[in-house]
Amino acid sequence: MYEELRRLAAQKMAQEAAGQTLQATALVHDAYLRLVDTEKVQQWNSRGHFFAAAAEAMRRILIERARGKARVKHGGDWHRVDLETLDVDGGISSDQLVALDEALAKLTQLDRLAGDLVKLRYFAGLSITDAAQALGMSTATAYRQWAYARAWLRSELSAEN
Repeated sequence: MYEELRRLAAQKMAQEAAGQTLQATALVHDAYLRLVDTEKVQQWNSRGHFFAAAAEAMRRILIERARGKARVKHGGDWHRVDLETLDVDGGISSDQLVALDEALAKLTQLDRLAGDLVKLRYFAGLSITDAAQALGMSTATAYRQWAYARAWLRSELSAEN
């Protein structure tokens, strides 16, 4: 039965937009927990009835997550900008470059490693692995610092506009 639920969840997830963070296994587990609620004992008339209830539970979970992501509290009005594709050589105006430099100076004051990582990635063009090695940190730490630095810079740069 688990494999059938997993297949059903995979079908539901295939219909979702790209970038979904919920995986089919997690969806199955969440739906199962709703189906076997110990306070409300459920009676299933047939196998089909159980799977229909499972499909409904999965649908509700996906809708709740979509509504949650759309809330302003969870960044619903923000749009993702990929800072890795930013072309520093010519795709950025001088005003934007100055703003980036000022934001980077603030970041470096708050977290030197994050600031140094951004400098190595943006301006030296190093890969995350090479930048981590140059700074003497693990690659996993570098990925975390990189995610933090990008989010912080994005927030700082959007606050200035």
